[in-house]
Amino acid sequence: MSSIDETKPFIPLGIAVLTISDSRTLSDDKSGTTLADRITAAGHKLAAREIVTDDVEAIRAVIRRWIADAGVDAVITTGGTGFTGRDVTPEAVEPLFEKRMDGFSIAFHMLSHAKIGASTIQSRATAGVAGATFIFCLPGSPGACRDGWDGILAAQLDYRTRPCNFVEIMPRLDEHLRRPKAQGASA
Repeated sequence: MSSIDETKPFIPLGIAVLTISDSRTLSDDKSGTTLADRITAAGHKLAAREIVTDDVEAIRAVIRRWIADAGVDAVITTGGTGFTGRDVTPEAVEPLFEKRMDGFSIAFHMLSHAKIGASTIQSRATAGVAGATFIFCLPGSPGACRDGWDGILAAQLDYRTRPCNFVEIMPRLDEHLRRPKAQGASA
């Protein structure tokens, strides 16, 4: 089990929340509000919050902008992970990943299964890293957002979490882009 090392400082991250919905506005976006409230209650900075329609290019445009923003360390999306014709979040976001985080989906489904049983298979929750930015895609229900944050993300986005967490590896996420060419390399 993980634990908090109280001898280490808390490091606040800039976390952006993107709600993907054809019908929600900021005033009735319960899932986005659930995430925003938990992010700030944990001591992190809500770096941005937007709502975009279930459109591949619209989703990618926002995610790309946030990947390029030095103030955004992580992105959490909510919505569009199901199987209906309008659910396109994985199709929009996964091609942006430099590295997939398959364990996130597994951990999310384990938590979800304990609460909703086999219905968890109706979610295509996914995660990965792009441009040294963590990206987590959650289903569009407040319960799923609570489960994803409380059960996985709160600990993994806290530098004090032991035995390991995402914050401690953040400085190395883009090392492949900064690595100098080897002496004599021709490529």
